[in-house]
Amino acid sequence: MSQGGSAPPGLAGAREVSMTIPVAPEMEIVATAQAAALGEYIAMARDKIDEVKLALVEACINAFEHADCRDEQLHLTFRLGREPKGREWLEVEVLDKGRGFDSSRVEPPSIEKSFAGHRKRGWGLQIIRSLMDEVEITSGGGGTRILMRKYK
Repeated sequence: MSQGGSAPPGLAGAREVSMTIPVAPEMEIVATAQAAALGEYIAMARDKIDEVKLALVEACINAFEHADCRDEQLHLTFRLGREPKGREWLEVEVLDKGRGFDSSRVEPPSIEKSFAGHRKRGWGLQIIRSLMDEVEITSGGGGTRILMRKYK
């Protein structure tokens, strides 16, 4: 972690913060506040923090709308790290205990279909992948895990 300044609440001496949010309107905003605080802590550029926040909003909204979570909660873990080369990163894991999905069956979004009015939604995963440096999605009958990393 960066030197100087005080650690955000819950991070002193640790490199991970976990939180659980209910599947409810506007709760993704609570999650983005934590991402912003950690990004600021490692002196990540504002535009990169905003990209993490937007990707996190998309991941949360996808889970809210599609996961059908048995426990009505999203489990979030935020991690700070540094590669051996010295590049720092902020990682966000979004885990739901929903029904999961088969990513090979997800129809890619289409601008033509969006403009034609057939399908205005469906851009979330593409947006997440375009905003983050690394994205890993694991899904099955026990839920879905989206792991997103952004380098400082």
